[in-house]
Amino acid sequence: MDISRRDFFKKSLIAGAGAAAATMVGPLAFEAAAKSKKKAAKRVIIMTFDGIRVDGLLQAHTPNIDKLMDEGSVSLTTRDVMPSVTLPNYTSHLTGAGPEVHGVADNSWTVNKYKLQPVESDADGYFPSVFKVLKEKVQGIKTAYYWNWKPLINAMNPKYMDDKMSADDEEYPALYDQAMKYIRRHKKDKMFMFLYNVHTDHVGHTSSWMSPEYIKSIEEGDVQVGRMIDFLKKEGLYEETHIMFITDHGGVGFGHGGVSHEEMIVPWIIKGPGIKKGFSITEPNNTVNTASTVLRLFGVEQPLCWTGEVPESIFL
Repeated sequence: MDISRRDFFKKSLIAGAGAAAATMVGPLAFEAAAKSKKKAAKRVIIMTFDGIRVDGLLQAHTPNIDKLMDEGSVSLTTRDVMPSVTLPNYTSHLTGAGPEVHGVADNSWTVNKYKLQPVESDADGYFPSVFKVLKEKVQGIKTAYYWNWKPLINAMNPKYMDDKMSADDEEYPALYDQAMKYIRRHKKDKMFMFLYNVHTDHVGHTSSWMSPEYIKSIEEGDVQVGRMIDFLKKEGLYEETHIMFITDHGGVGFGHGGVSHEEMIVPWIIKGPGIKKGFSITEPNNTVNTASTVLRLFGVEQPLCWTGEVPESIFL
């Protein structure tokens, strides 16, 4: 290869507008996927930093996230849902639908306080999440949720999580500690894990997006990603684990919530068995597709109320 992988993705960023217009591979029916005879996932881990701009990620020194890029499929033109704020987007990542469907339209949403009722809800009033579907459809699966922005869990029904832990902004390394302990304890079980860090977003709000402090916060988070990768390798679990790296929105100046390219276009990375390596995703992608992709990995059909689609080009 004449250019480095990082240079390749930087070139992809520059050409992003054209790439986003590339022809989309039509979504395959679940029945077709079921015939593929691909082995269901053993373990899927989502690692996510809040508020990551594509150009911020590319500028930062992130050898561990770069490793995921090298070993997986990457979209640098994924679009988040509107508004470009945290709770609507992470709800969309984890429920396979947008705010017009799940009803989480702002950061103040709670199960007892909302403006728009979800089109479907469980007995407790929550729109069905990937946690609920997996616990009901995959026998013996373990689920875990770790977060350090307190309202983040408000849109998820916690009864479908086997392990969960919250922490303060600066204490997110403790979440990685807990996650690794839980993985070791259940290394023989199927598992879905969500591991979140708000610190990058908070630095954007206090020091501005693309400031030296913001770039440093991404690099600090990358150290934790490296800890997880090293742990999985030491435990002999890395090759069999699907890892996704996602975010919710970008930012401009000291904020976000608008519709600028810097706020609405985000990175989306996936690596693991059956996923193309060093592949640049050019088909249109959206935050609602994350949960759909997780279910596909586990061989589970998504609920009819979900609108997400799987980016088919990522598979070998």
